[in-house]
Amino acid sequence: MVIPAGELLERFSRSSGPGGQGVNTTDSRVELIYRPASSIAVAELAESTRDRMLRNLVPHLTVDQLVVVASEHRAQRQNRIAARERLVALLRSAAAPPPPPRRATKPTRGSQRRRLEGKRQRSQIKAGRGRVTGDGG
Repeated sequence: MVIPAGELLERFSRSSGPGGQGVNTTDSRVELIYRPASSIAVAELAESTRDRMLRNLVPHLTVDQLVVVASEHRAQRQNRIAARERLVALLRSAAAPPPPPRRATKPTRGSQRRRLEGKRQRSQIKAGRGRVTGDGG
C-alpha cells in the first residue's frame, strides 16, 4: 500500500522536551493527519482487508481522520520520519488478519499432580496454624 503525498497533511508546532532555548523558536513537533476512509490507497485494497482496517482504526480516529504526533526528537526532520513510521505501523497492525483462535487443551497429568501437591502442602501449613494444646511444660 502506497499513500500518495497529497493525502497526508503535516502540521508543525513548538515542541516540549529537549532542545534548550531552541525549543521556544523552532516548530519541531509534527502532526501527521491522514483520512483513511477517503484515501485512494485504502480504496485499492481487497474489500476484506479494507473493511478490517477501517474497523480496527475506529478507536484511533478523530472526526474521521487519523492524527499521529511525534515530538521526541529535537529536529523536525527526525520527527517527520518518526510520525510516518508510526503511521505505517498503525496501518499495518490495523490491516493484519486476526490471530488464529486458541485451541483449548487439557492440563497434563504432571501439571495436575503438581497443582494438587501444592494444594496439599498449603493445606498442611494452614492446618498447623491452629492453637497449640498440651500440658504447658
